[in-house]
Amino acid sequence: METVFPFALWCFTSLFTITSPLSTMPVFLTMTQSLDEKERRAVAIRSTLVACCALLLFVLAGQFLFKFFGISTNGFRIVGGIIIFRIGFDMLQAKYTPMNLRKEEIKEYANDVSVPLLCGPGAIANAIVLMQEAHSFEMKTALIVAIVLVYVVTFCLLRWAGQLVKFIGETGNNVMMRLMGLILMVIAVECFVSGARPILTEILHGS
Repeated sequence: METVFPFALWCFTSLFTITSPLSTMPVFLTMTQSLDEKERRAVAIRSTLVACCALLLFVLAGQFLFKFFGISTNGFRIVGGIIIFRIGFDMLQAKYTPMNLRKEEIKEYANDVSVPLLCGPGAIANAIVLMQEAHSFEMKTALIVAIVLVYVVTFCLLRWAGQLVKFIGETGNNVMMRLMGLILMVIAVECFVSGARPILTEILHGS
């Protein structure tokens, strides 16, 4: 990742994979099944916009949070790798995020679908780690643009989720989930190793 374009591509691929809008589509349709097309479109817009703003906020405030809580970047990479690996492992088995909601809560939850589905801890951890790896203004800008693009694509997928789910079918969706889960697990291992290596090196040199 010595140039901006490969870094931007890495940012988009990893964030899109961990956000996983394709696997979110069936859940989104279930949560908005009682809404008409106009209301569903409004929920999609609001969800992606809130999720995008939330992730950008964490990315821009990540350095401040590290200093405030005394968190090391390498330690965060290790924890982020574990979180991402767990999410990828669940996706590899085509598991959806468990949600136990009463019928009267469904419409209310649909209005707040953004954070738990589109901006979870894995996406936040990955985005903050990527910001730490962005060593120039151009790379930081590339990360921000990649985040915005991810949620633009996510909105398009949610907007036409009904047609897309019918097109790819349940089998196709499960295959996509497993493929993205495998990619996430590889990203998680890379993230974990990049955080653990400097800590182990420091321990060995100290001893």
